[in-house]
Amino acid sequence: MTVIIANGECPSHPYALQLLNEAETIVCCDGAVRHLEALKLSPTVIVGDGDSLTETQREKYGHLYTPDQSVEYNDLTKAFNYCGQQGMDDISVLGGCGLREDHTLANIGLLLRHAQEFRTRMITNYGIFTPIFATTTFDSTPGQQISVFSFTPDTRLTFHGLRYPVHQRAFTELWEGSLNEALTDQFTIEFCDAGKVLVYQAFNNKRNA
Repeated sequence: MTVIIANGECPSHPYALQLLNEAETIVCCDGAVRHLEALKLSPTVIVGDGDSLTETQREKYGHLYTPDQSVEYNDLTKAFNYCGQQGMDDISVLGGCGLREDHTLANIGLLLRHAQEFRTRMITNYGIFTPIFATTTFDSTPGQQISVFSFTPDTRLTFHGLRYPVHQRAFTELWEGSLNEALTDQFTIEFCDAGKVLVYQAFNNKRNA
């Protein structure tokens, strides 16, 4: 499994830290080196234009640095591009949210785009974003908070196993499928049409909060 660590909020949730410690490869955006140093971990490779690296970091990690000076893409896309060049799949993105809201929105959009090439999801300190393009069943726990965001307003969706039922409904606004709740240990998002959907599962369980 590959982890991309971006330069947002430093991972602190136990699940995110577990992924980092178990990762076969850690692809680090150059500004996120500080996160790994704080966690006493080392990157497998560092990608980006290098503008966020200190001189000390350049000396320490120079042999791991793969420069990408492209101005058309941000560092997260450069990290995905590197993964594609290396034939990597099954990618978890950490540090993609937090700190700057514009970066958060951009990175969530990029996650959905790159999910058409890779098996990928984004783990924050508060939950998991999973892009899906067909009917998908998720493992869950009763009371887990769930939000469903449809990026294709003509796509009709049916929810199974969530507190607020939806039957063959198309969402024209992003907020319309948000703030739902799992009833059992699984739920399903059923596609009635082709589309692009992002599912968010919060770590905090409402019934245990």
